[in-house]
Amino acid sequence: MKIIVDAFGGDNAPLEIIKGAVMAKNEYNVDIVLVGNEEVIRQVAVDNDIDIYGIEIAHADSVISQEEPGSEIMKSKSDSSMAVGLKMLANKEGDAFVSAGNSGALCVGATLIVKRIKGIKRPGFAAILPNLNGRFMLVDCGANVECKPNMLKQFAIMGSIYMQKVMGIENPRIGLANVGTEEHKGTPLQHETYKLLSNSNLNFVGNVEGRDIPLDGCDVLVADGFTGNLILKTYEGVALAILKKIKGIFTKNIKNKISAALIMKDVKEFKKAFDYSEGGGAPIMGCSMPVFKAHGNSDAKTFKMAIKMAKIYSENDVIGTISQELLKNRESDKEDE
Repeated sequence: MKIIVDAFGGDNAPLEIIKGAVMAKNEYNVDIVLVGNEEVIRQVAVDNDIDIYGIEIAHADSVISQEEPGSEIMKSKSDSSMAVGLKMLANKEGDAFVSAGNSGALCVGATLIVKRIKGIKRPGFAAILPNLNGRFMLVDCGANVECKPNMLKQFAIMGSIYMQKVMGIENPRIGLANVGTEEHKGTPLQHETYKLLSNSNLNFVGNVEGRDIPLDGCDVLVADGFTGNLILKTYEGVALAILKKIKGIFTKNIKNKISAALIMKDVKEFKKAFDYSEGGGAPIMGCSMPVFKAHGNSDAKTFKMAIKMAKIYSENDVIGTISQELLKNRESDKEDE
């Protein structure tokens, strides 16, 4: 298994990316290709006493920044570490690609360089987030600001397969993000999507409103990219705020510090449950080969987990299963005509 890594994507590149890649290589028995300025990669490794022996380096002349339009990956930044890595994946020089870089550029590059699975309208970002009883998938969480009902149905199909194959959930519950649980709530997009999901063979549990998302309302939450990104960023912000408040309470005085010491194991488990780094990267669902987006401010641990999830995704042939399911749906739609 060979994972291609964008060594210069993200706020903490290249140091944390290199560290995470080395950790993943040692822990998960994967081959790693670091893409980026070779001289800089080797110098950073030397300066920080990181052993990169056995790791391949593919040189790339430039980097696409977070501020640049995503379309530049096909224009002025076609020689960037992200573009070079995606081209390598498209040429089957690796099994998966992982980057913490520019989300828009990664989505454009994944769509136009790696290409979509046949039949997929648009790829979508899929984040794994914590809830009351475990974790759930949110898709789309930013790739497509405007969506059509059939796109959301495809997100639901892909999310269901991912949760089965990667997360081990036998019959994932599919929920539709909405402002209320009633069938008539929402915009025409939600109305039409509700009908499509109700008539599918998916385990559709209906609309899921915001307050039920963290309370284990579903295993796959389907949304347009605008709504999904708002949910994602709010979710992360609230989790960080709660953890900071808890820390403040436990460090307030001696009595509270003693109390914290008595339950520290439980506190650490709680913190781990709401740590986004535990979920690894977000796959761009719908690409013909595995492309993963790690968090923009990924540290080594977070990036290591993203590589792990890309490995599992590839090993379990999620893309092949999605292709088969889409074919079944096309045949079923023809029979209904």
